Amino acid sequence: MSAPGSRRSRVWARFGAGAAAVAAACAVCCAGPLLALLGGLGVASAVGAVWVPALALLAVVAVAAIVVVRRRRRASSCATDTGPVEPGLPTVGADTGEHSPPRTGG
Repeated sequence: MSAPGSRRSRVWARFGAGAAAVAAACAVCCAGPLLALLGGLGVASAVGAVWVPALALLAVVAVAAIVVVRRRRRASSCATDTGPVEPGLPTVGADTGEHSPPRTGG
């Protein structure tokens, strides 16, 4: 006869062996997708390592371009012409170059 304690340990031993088998099967089955996921993360981080500084440089260049354009616009908008300026409005009785038909008595 076996002692009741050893019977209980055999149940747990079988459970432990079953859990180990399930873990091993899961590791074998899921290894490919997990490696693919980790590889994708690695590629994404490598691309990020290259692109983040490039994007930061692009942002600095864009801000510098905005500053230069705004300064040029401000400088050109403040420039004034010296002397009289023709507004381009017609005057009353001015010869416009068009000939109107002669009026007949009326």
